[in-house]
Amino acid sequence: MFFHMVLERNMQLHPRHFGRDLREKLVAKLMKDVEGTCSGRHGFVVGITGIENVGKGLIRDGTGFVTFPVKYQCVVFRPFKGEILEAVVTMVNKMGFFAEAGPVQIFVSNHLIPDDMEFQSGDMPNYTTSDRSVKIEKESEVRLKIIGTRVDATEIFCIGTIKDDFLGVLGGDQ
Repeated sequence: MFFHMVLERNMQLHPRHFGRDLREKLVAKLMKDVEGTCSGRHGFVVGITGIENVGKGLIRDGTGFVTFPVKYQCVVFRPFKGEILEAVVTMVNKMGFFAEAGPVQIFVSNHLIPDDMEFQSGDMPNYTTSDRSVKIEKESEVRLKIIGTRVDATEIFCIGTIKDDFLGVLGGDQ
């Protein structure tokens, strides 16, 4: 799910950036360094929405760099167990399939795919129902439920299922 949070980060700035546009340079560096990253504690930082406060800089001995404490507002994305997401399938194999929902990669094991779907190998591996009406292959859109997450310092991994009501392939052209 998406959350709006206030976070804080110490930013180091080289002396060549000092001048009238110091704040703009600091904000640009913050956006470049933070947007698109993942912290296990908060989730994926989607974007910075505002700067609350830029503290007084502290000069680093011997380098000339200055460290500024910056408090900023941002939108973060963090999936939770039990959450329903729509994702795009990126890889299909006999063990299951991988899908991506934004920056999160989700694995759906073949044990968590409905029993009437069978793996079909070939040049375009897929899971197909016995009557061939539904097919899960690369680039298919699926609705899935997160049943487990593992959080590392810089990444979030998820396990999902489509073996539940109203889950599975989206769209009409399978």
